[in-house]
Amino acid sequence: MRICWRTIPSQRNSMACLHVACERAGYHLNFVTRPEEDVTLYSLNSITGHLYIEEIQNADAITIIGGPHASARWKDLVSVADYVVVGEGEYTVPRLLESIEKNMPLPPGVATSSSYKPVDHTVYLDGNPSFGEYKGYIEISRGCPYGCTYCQTPRIFGRCMRHRSISSIVNLAKSFRDIRFLSPNALAYGTDGIHPDIRHISSLLKELAKLPEKKIFLGTFPGEIRPEFVTEDAIALISRYCSNTKVHIGAQSGADSTLKKIHRGHSLTKVWDAIYACTDAGLTPIVDIIVGFPDETDEELLETVSLCHEVSKIGYVHAHRFFPLPGTPLERGTSRDLIPEVVSTLGSLALSGRLTGSWNNPEIRFFSKIPK
Repeated sequence: MRICWRTIPSQRNSMACLHVACERAGYHLNFVTRPEEDVTLYSLNSITGHLYIEEIQNADAITIIGGPHASARWKDLVSVADYVVVGEGEYTVPRLLESIEKNMPLPPGVATSSSYKPVDHTVYLDGNPSFGEYKGYIEISRGCPYGCTYCQTPRIFGRCMRHRSISSIVNLAKSFRDIRFLSPNALAYGTDGIHPDIRHISSLLKELAKLPEKKIFLGTFPGEIRPEFVTEDAIALISRYCSNTKVHIGAQSGADSTLKKIHRGHSLTKVWDAIYACTDAGLTPIVDIIVGFPDETDEELLETVSLCHEVSKIGYVHAHRFFPLPGTPLERGTSRDLIPEVVSTLGSLALSGRLTGSWNNPEIRFFSKIPK
């Protein structure tokens, strides 16, 4: 049975971790740019996934859809593909391939137009490398204890954080000269994700520092940091062991009232504490913000504009336009119109090189450049 993986640029990391999971189970994935026999797998996100629906429907092959969009919209997609993987795929996909190959009953976690049984496991990170022959980021943590109303992460991976062991991370890091991490909150490594404790990340960095001729990057894309975890001691660790000169902080809004409405779990004061901790140590902050929440008021937008102005004097802003992601509390919302002050300010900062991101076009957010 020939098994193919449809290459999609924004899903590179999914491709890396599922490629190695399938290889370990004895299934080799062939990378293709269109569906091919016998089986073609797709990983779809909710922003670009619609671009592939017609292709999947017309495919002359057995089709399998997974990814964030599949987990959130599996009831819609069972009429598009032959099989839909709901939730994490490292265990489910190889089991599904075996069931297809041997005509066995479908495993839990797979939906079809006629059946669905919820997944029966949680992925153990140490048992599943982040990548194999096909490289991806080193995933050090999965899951998020927060319930931000716009985010799919806790709805797909759960609110209990899982962490890869230090020995597993070090082994994966040997494949790179520049070591970068995938995490919902890089400084939360080893913790419950709510209470900061740098002992764990400190132990990890000390071990990684023993590897010869390596550069470590922590708190940069794709592993930004929640502001309340950016303490003086944490920044001192980054300064001592890491090569990055910038730190990516997830603020999301410059208005405390908006932060409360979207359930961020931190205040604007914590954002500024994090920014000052970076600048005091000589590190440049990159502050992530979202504009256009459905019930965001003009006054709240102006407060975010003010934050962007101030941040741009000492660092960079990375801006997104709100996009309603399926499976989240705001899935039925629409991005509100941006007031002129937002458009002119963000446009001006972008032209000056102090702002990046897709603040005026949410469908290109996965391809926008972020300062390293």
